[in-house]
Amino acid sequence: MDQPTPRPASQGPEAPPVSCARCGAQSPAGAPPTWTCSMENGSRQYFCHDCARANIRAIEGRLDSSWW
Repeated sequence: MDQPTPRPASQGPEAPPVSCARCGAQSPAGAPPTWTCSMENGSRQYFCHDCARANIRAIEGRLDSSWW
């Protein structure tokens, strides 16, 4: 593993809104700490708490979200 750990976007009023890549849920002030971040095909994707919990086995197995 020679990739750096992604740092979460800054929280607060200046943080850009984030959408869940699975269900489209919106978080207006950046990704909350309960959301999951995944690097897929070179781009960062965020998944809301509900989608991450529903697909935890696939996430742990490192399957891309297209397999869920």
